[in-house]
Amino acid sequence: MPSRSPSVSASRDRGRAAARRAGDGGPGVSREESHAVVERLGAALSGAGFPPMPSRVFAALLVDDDGRMTAAELARELSVSAAAVSGAVRHLGHVGLLRRERERGGRKDVFVVLDDAWHGALVSTDQVHAPIVAALAEGVDHLGAESSAGGRLQLSREFLEFVSAEMGGILERWDAHRRTR
Repeated sequence: MPSRSPSVSASRDRGRAAARRAGDGGPGVSREESHAVVERLGAALSGAGFPPMPSRVFAALLVDDDGRMTAAELARELSVSAAAVSGAVRHLGHVGLLRRERERGGRKDVFVVLDDAWHGALVSTDQVHAPIVAALAEGVDHLGAESSAGGRLQLSREFLEFVSAEMGGILERWDAHRRTR
């Protein structure tokens, strides 16, 4: 039986793992420095209301030199369980901060953070706001806009509609800014 050479995907995984052991923030950055950035950024995101584990996973992907890690790599990097990573990447994918890929010929999912991840998350605000706006509108219909509760719901609805409308202009200005970088 002919011997089989390791797949490109497995070779890449070993290369990324070796790079992480050496310090994954790029040339001249130690593993400890990289880990400190991940923990500080994760804590800042968590302090801003982001769930703690998705905060750490997102920070680890942002700090990773190529922004690509498997679930096993994330679990090792953060010293957490595979289940914790699974829930975190599901949340991050839902809010548009990462995407799931499968390397050609591979069987493992790779989680990828885009260089401009926040842009992707903000682009999806219409999808996030639409069901909330619909629920608020229904609440106003049931409670009446003239009631105190109905007035609060209506104000919330108007705010989210305003933010959604303004987001298009913000994203256009950001795209123009990015082209000048």
